[in-house]
Amino acid sequence: MSYEDYIDLSPQAILDKFNQNREKGYNQNKITSLQEQYGKNLLINNQITWWHILLRQFKSAFIYILIAASIVTFALGEHIDSIFILFFIVINVLLGFYQEYKSEQTTKFLKKYTNKRATVIRDGEEKTVDATELVPGDVVIVETGDIIPADIRIIQSTSLMLDESTLTGESVQVRKDEKELTQKVSETFPATNTVFSGTTVTEGRGIGIVVGTGANTQFGKISKLTTQVEESSSFEKQIDKFGKFILFLTLITLALVIIVHIVFKDTLSIVELTIYSIALAVGVIPEAMPLVTTFSLSLGAQNLAKKKVIVKRLSAIEDLGGIQVLCTDKTGTITENKLSVANIYSNDNDHTLIKGLIAASSLDKKGTPNNSFDLAIMNKLGNKAESIINNAKRINEIPFNPNRRRNSVMVEYENNTQLIVRGAVESVMPHVKKLNSGENEKLMQWILNEGREGRRIIAIAYRDFNKEEYEIADEESSLTFVGLISFEDPIKESTEIAIKKAKELGITTKIITGDSPEVALAVGSEIGITGNQNDVITGDDFHSLPRNKQKEIIKKVNVFARVSPEQKHELIKLLQEDYEVGFLGEGINDGPALKAAGVSIVVDNASDVSREVADIILLKHDLKVIIDGIEQGRKTFVNVANYIKATLASNFGNFYAMAFVTLFIDYLPMLPMQILLVNLLSDFPMISIATDNVDKKNILDPKNYAIKELILLATILGLVSTAFDFTMFGIFRNYGESSLQTYWFIGSILTELVLIYSIRTKGWFFKIKNLPSKTILILTIIAGFITVYIPFTNLGIEVFKFITPSMDKLLIIFAVVIGYLVSTEFVKKIYYKYLNFSS
Repeated sequence: MSYEDYIDLSPQAILDKFNQNREKGYNQNKITSLQEQYGKNLLINNQITWWHILLRQFKSAFIYILIAASIVTFALGEHIDSIFILFFIVINVLLGFYQEYKSEQTTKFLKKYTNKRATVIRDGEEKTVDATELVPGDVVIVETGDIIPADIRIIQSTSLMLDESTLTGESVQVRKDEKELTQKVSETFPATNTVFSGTTVTEGRGIGIVVGTGANTQFGKISKLTTQVEESSSFEKQIDKFGKFILFLTLITLALVIIVHIVFKDTLSIVELTIYSIALAVGVIPEAMPLVTTFSLSLGAQNLAKKKVIVKRLSAIEDLGGIQVLCTDKTGTITENKLSVANIYSNDNDHTLIKGLIAASSLDKKGTPNNSFDLAIMNKLGNKAESIINNAKRINEIPFNPNRRRNSVMVEYENNTQLIVRGAVESVMPHVKKLNSGENEKLMQWILNEGREGRRIIAIAYRDFNKEEYEIADEESSLTFVGLISFEDPIKESTEIAIKKAKELGITTKIITGDSPEVALAVGSEIGITGNQNDVITGDDFHSLPRNKQKEIIKKVNVFARVSPEQKHELIKLLQEDYEVGFLGEGINDGPALKAAGVSIVVDNASDVSREVADIILLKHDLKVIIDGIEQGRKTFVNVANYIKATLASNFGNFYAMAFVTLFIDYLPMLPMQILLVNLLSDFPMISIATDNVDKKNILDPKNYAIKELILLATILGLVSTAFDFTMFGIFRNYGESSLQTYWFIGSILTELVLIYSIRTKGWFFKIKNLPSKTILILTIIAGFITVYIPFTNLGIEVFKFITPSMDKLLIIFAVVIGYLVSTEFVKKIYYKYLNFSS
C-alpha cells in the first residue's frame, strides 16, 4: 500500500475503494480486524522485556572484575571468599534489576501521556484516539498545529498548508487540497493531495483517508529519521564524566599502593593485594550512581505524575527544579477559561450575538461550537442558539490564528450570503468602514472601561456577498461594523496560593499574552504580580526599545501584552540569557518560544507541534500544578544530590584510609569479604535517600546544582571521614589483626549511616522539621543492627573472620561515630557559610 496508488483518484473513488463512509467511519469491529492485518501505526516496535533488563545488569566492567576475582579466589582454594563474591554479584544484579525495572515501568507509564493523538470519525462520531491505533481507511481530521500521524489522502480541505521540511528538507510551506492528479508521481513534493506522516499543519483544516501506516509511510521508509536520540541533561553528562574520573583516580591510587608494596614491602602476596584492591575498587567506585540517579528521578517522575505533571524525559526533572522565571499566558492557567458574556456594545445586542455565533471559530463534526467564546455566546442566546447554528451554512473560512487575530467565515444565513469577520478589536476595526469621530471616541472609551475590568473583547463586522470566485483574505474590506462583545473570565481560586508559593520558592511569574494591556494589567494586579500602571508593556513597544533598555525592562516588568508569536520567542530568548526560564505554551505558534526556553511546558490538549518540543506536559491547566511540579522537581534533585554527596564522601574516606594504612602494617586492615559486606550493608540505606523528605530550606532558591560544588563538599566531608578512619586505625591497630578488622568494619558502616542524616539539611540535623522518610529510618536501623550484631554470630566469626566485640571497645566506636557526626555538622556549616559559591 502506497500513497502513489491514490493520488489520481477522486475523493469518492477513494472512499469506495476502502468501502468507507465519510460521515460514519469504521466501526470498532472493522478497526480491530484491520489492526490485526496491518499492525499498530508504529515505526519501531522495540519492546523492552524484564529479561532484557536483567541481562543488562551483567554488561558492566565492575561485574566482570568481580567474576574474575571470584574465579581467582576459588582457584587459590579460598572457596568461601569466592562464594561470597558471587553472592555479592547476585545481590547487586538483583538490586540493579529492581531499580531499572521500576524506572522502565515509570517510563512506559509516562509514554501513555506523551503519545501522539489523532482526530478520527468512527461509529459516526468525532473521536480523539492514540495515533498508534490508526488503520488504513480511517477518516482523519487534521488542523493547524497537528503533526500528521500517518500518510493521508485529502478528500476535503480549507486553506490547508503544510510544513514538509522533516521529509523534504525544504522549509517552504506547501498548499494541499483534495483534487486528483492527472498523472502518477513518484516524489512527495508534487503529491499536492496527500499529507505525509511527521509533517506539520501550519494553517487550515483537512479531512482525509489514511493510505499508509507505520513502516509503510514515507516517514517510515527514511531510516535516518526513525532513530530517536535520548536527550541527556548537563547534570547527567557531568556525572558520567566524573564517574570515569573516579575510576581513573582509583586505579592509579591502587596501582601506586601495589607498586610501593612490591618495591618496599614484601609482607603481602601479589594475589592478596590484587583481590584486596579489587574489593577496595568495588567499595569506592560508585558504579550504581547512574542507576540510582535514574531510580531517584523515576520516583520523582511518579510523584510529579500524581500532581498531574508528566515529564517526557527523566532528566527534565533537574531542569524543572531549576526554574527561576516562569512565563505563562493567563487564559486557562491563571483564569478559569470559563467565559461568560459581560457586556455588549451595539445598537442591536441580539444581532451582534447571532453574527458572533455564526462566525464561531471552532466547530466539532456535528457543527457545534466548542470554543470558550462561542460557548459563552451560546449560553447568552439560550434556546435560540441551536436553531441559529443549524440554519447557518458555511461555504468557506479562514480559521483564527495568532498572527491574524481574527477568523473569517463565508456563510449562507436567511437567504443571504455574508462574509463575517470576528476577532481582536485592533485586528478587525482597520477593515471596517470608517466611523464618525463621536462614535469612534465612544467606542474607544467603552473598550478602555471594559479592559480595566479585566474583560476580553471581540469585534464583529460583516459584508454582503454575491461573487462566485473569490479569496476571502482579499474581500476583508469595507466591512459593516456590527458590535463588540466583552467576556468575563474569573481568576482561579488556586492562583493566589500558587503565586504566593512561587514567591516563597524564589520564582518570578511573568504573564505574556495576546490580550490588551488593560486586560493583562487588571489580571496581573489582581493576582499580585504587578505594582502599578507602568508594570505592563506591549510587544511592539518593547521591541522598539534598544537592547540595553530591553534588558533593563524585562527584569522589572512582569506583564507583556499584545505579544505576537515572534515577539514571544524573542522575549524568552532574552530572559534565558540571564535566568533559567520555564515557558508554558500550547499553540503551534508557541513552538519557537518553547524551543528557546530552558524548560518547555505545555498542557495536555496543546497542539502536536507544541507537545513534540515540550519537556513537561500538564494534565491539569493550572498555575498551581506548575509551581507544585517545580517544588517536586527540586525535592527530587536535592535527594539525588544528597545521595551523591553521601556516597562519595563515605566511599572516598574509607578508600584512602584503607589503601594507605596497608603501608604501615603487615596485614590487610580489612579482608576483601569484609569490604564487600561494608559496601552491601551501606548501599541499601544510601539508596533510600531517594525516598527522603526534603528540608524546605534546601528548595527555596532556584539554581542549577553544579556537580563541581557537589564534589567539593563531598571531598571535604571525605577528608573528615578519612581522618576518623585513621583515628580508628590508631586506636585499634595495637589490639591485633582481627580486632582492627572487626572494629573498623563496625565503625565504617555506622559513620556512613549517620552521614545520611547529616547531609539531609544545610543546618543542624537535629533542628530539621521534616523527619526522615520511613524507608530511611527502617533501613538505617536494620543496617546498623546487622553491623553490630553480625560479629557476635558464628557466621561473622567463621566466615567473615570477625572477633566477638567487647562492650568497652564498642563504646569507643560509638564515641568515635558521635565525634564524626559532630565534626561533619561543623564542617558542613562552615562550608555553606563560607565556601558554597552557588548560594
